[in-house]
Amino acid sequence: MLHLDLQIACEEAGVPKAASFQSWVTQALDIAEEDRREVTLRVVGEEESQALNHRYRGKNKPTNVLSFPFETIPGIEEAILGDVVICKSLVEQEARTQNKLPESHWAHLVIHGILHLCGYDHIAAEEADQMESLEIEALSGLGYPDPYK
Repeated sequence: MLHLDLQIACEEAGVPKAASFQSWVTQALDIAEEDRREVTLRVVGEEESQALNHRYRGKNKPTNVLSFPFETIPGIEEAILGDVVICKSLVEQEARTQNKLPESHWAHLVIHGILHLCGYDHIAAEEADQMESLEIEALSGLGYPDPYK
């Protein structure tokens, strides 16, 4: 069972309902066949996103999604998967500029962030293909279109 700690640290207007986040996270975990089911998802403004991106990635600008996997202690099993931080204003802006429905883009970025927590990445082409394929599968299972078309 999923334990989702949803934190809204910005203006709430336009932020999807908790049930939507719950279904998107669950779908991503199911697609990734991930057993750890404790996730914190924090929706933030540009200032917090920029501060976190600068501190942890050395990039002094806001970003749409950041993932912080929980580092387990060897020999100790934890259900904690990690934290995902999503910048609300960038999600909305990207949805507009990419001509996507906002809900669809929210779903994509949540699933993308969760897959990062599960160990997937998109630096190398082969890894990117695998991650994108999982994203498309997860989104399709929820009735959303392919975000890469």
